[in-house]
Amino acid sequence: MASLLDEAGKLGWILFKALLRFVFMFLNNIFAIPSYCLYLILLQPLRIMDSRTFWHIEGVMFKWLLAMVSCWGWSAGYTVTEWGDDVKPISEEEAMVIVNHQSTGDVCTLMMCLQDKGMVVRKMLWLMDHVFKYTNFGVVSLIHGDFFIRQGKAHRDKQLVYLKDHLDQIYYSRERKWIVLFPEGGFLRKRRETSQAFAKKHDLPHLTHVTLPRLGATQVILKTLGPQQENGTLEAGDATTTRQTAGSKSRGLQWVVDITIGYPKARPMDIQTWIFGYRQPTVTHVHYRIFPIKDVPLETEALTDWLYKRFVEKEELLAHFYETGRFPPLKGQTEAVSRPMIVDPVWLCAIQTWAFASGYMWYSLLQHAYCWFF
Repeated sequence: MASLLDEAGKLGWILFKALLRFVFMFLNNIFAIPSYCLYLILLQPLRIMDSRTFWHIEGVMFKWLLAMVSCWGWSAGYTVTEWGDDVKPISEEEAMVIVNHQSTGDVCTLMMCLQDKGMVVRKMLWLMDHVFKYTNFGVVSLIHGDFFIRQGKAHRDKQLVYLKDHLDQIYYSRERKWIVLFPEGGFLRKRRETSQAFAKKHDLPHLTHVTLPRLGATQVILKTLGPQQENGTLEAGDATTTRQTAGSKSRGLQWVVDITIGYPKARPMDIQTWIFGYRQPTVTHVHYRIFPIKDVPLETEALTDWLYKRFVEKEELLAHFYETGRFPPLKGQTEAVSRPMIVDPVWLCAIQTWAFASGYMWYSLLQHAYCWFF
């Protein structure tokens, strides 16, 4: 009987804590997201006079909003440990980021682990499934200039045309630097069986922890943003391949950052876990590999082979991680060294204070305006 009461007490505490967290997240969104939108409406004259400064301010606030999402995970004890290459030295340069996709928690994990990577978060552009457009964060992503891609054969060709047009219009005019995509085109659990059947039919590697990536969006990004040369490869930008942006010049993509996310015991965390915090404190492991853009082929067959190799490597990385709890050392190293991703709690508290203070300010102003007119 005592053990049953003890279990009931633990369950009650988990439910009570989850309810408190949900109320906090709900209020956080109610205050922060409308404030972000109202600030940008107020700054529209600046957008006309000095678009570069406008998008700089927008990027800063966008980073703050992503820091709030990081706070949700951090407050529940969900942290990140990093492995592999250090991406901080290239955080000021342009890069395409490819990530394996297991759950909605992947996006939250990236929001957390990229917070300390200089200007990356405020100058990044995300490619995500179109359903995210209809979430609470959808309006923020629309304003920021993220691209929502619709999956399925019926939409594929049109979506790639839309993506190219979007990059031409948004990427350089808003001085974006990093572009993040999930080449698998969906969650692992949904695509694994189809991917394995395709691999068997075409004599391709059998993958369990990842799926075979799709080429379309990756190739469009490389062709649109990378400095293309006559031999069909990509090279680091130089004086002949720079692009004029809003007040500055860009050399095009310089790097491909290959990110592999591993969850303990292969149990991905979803956004619900981040919100309600019902799972025990968990460390998510993130592995980085950096490739110079000159090493990436552009021709379809060669690029397909290159991309498949990256996901075969991800399969091997994750197999090692699930077996040992650690990612293997990089080539040429004898021992893998991990780096804990440290989140500054003072910074997170300051951001949350700004969100609630801004929400209260806008509520008071709009209430006074309503009373004045009516």
